[in-house]
Amino acid sequence: MDIVIDKLSEIEEAADAIMDEAGVRKKAFAVEMEKRTASFDAELEKETAEEIARIQKEKEADMNVLLAKQTAEYKALLEELDENYNQCHESYVKALFQQMIKE
Repeated sequence: MDIVIDKLSEIEEAADAIMDEAGVRKKAFAVEMEKRTASFDAELEKETAEEIARIQKEKEADMNVLLAKQTAEYKALLEELDENYNQCHESYVKALFQQMIKE
């Protein structure tokens, strides 16, 4: 009977040792996973920031191209209006004067 009790005691000690080792491994695994998670998060944040910066530069370049195009169009329109005025201002003045004296 003492032999059975001794064997049960040894089995219990072995089981406790296995459980303790499993607890240590579990903690080590948890620490490793926290490190990996932090590393993944940092890398993802870096990639996201780079992508946002790239998109912002792209949109800024697009906006600058559009602004330059609109500026050129407005300058051309102003030149056209100025040219029209220079060519037709006398007839505009005469027409306006005629309208004013008719009323």
